[in-house]
Amino acid sequence: MDVKLSQCFIAVDDHDKALAFYRDVLGLEVRNDVGFEGMRWVTVGSPLQPDVEIVLEPPAANPDASPADRRAMAELLAKGLLRGVIFSTDDCDALFARVQASGAEVLQEPMDQPYGVRDCAFRDPAGNLLRFNERRGARPTGNALA
Repeated sequence: MDVKLSQCFIAVDDHDKALAFYRDVLGLEVRNDVGFEGMRWVTVGSPLQPDVEIVLEPPAANPDASPADRRAMAELLAKGLLRGVIFSTDDCDALFARVQASGAEVLQEPMDQPYGVRDCAFRDPAGNLLRFNERRGARPTGNALA
């Protein structure tokens, strides 16, 4: 039996701002942008991964969520406390320069990590944490895990 990732979800508070970032800054393609049961179903994905989509959805999109739950989720999103996504790239420094030029909030400039990646981090327009990893050759360090 084969199991593969098909979709993951990122909470956004403004689909248009999210699209401007994920499409125009990161270069992801828009796969769907349709109305669905009073909401907007928006998916984006990398042209290099046609079978994986990121769903951009409002916090607490569940129609059964109470008003209190919706408020709580919106507050967590505004604080940047909801989980984000880790992307891979073949050039962390070039990607960093492009995303930084867009005005996105920088959380970490590119740096080599002891676990074999060069990475950087930003917040998207909704406050989600996004990390970008560039795989590097294994580098022996005193703290390497076997």
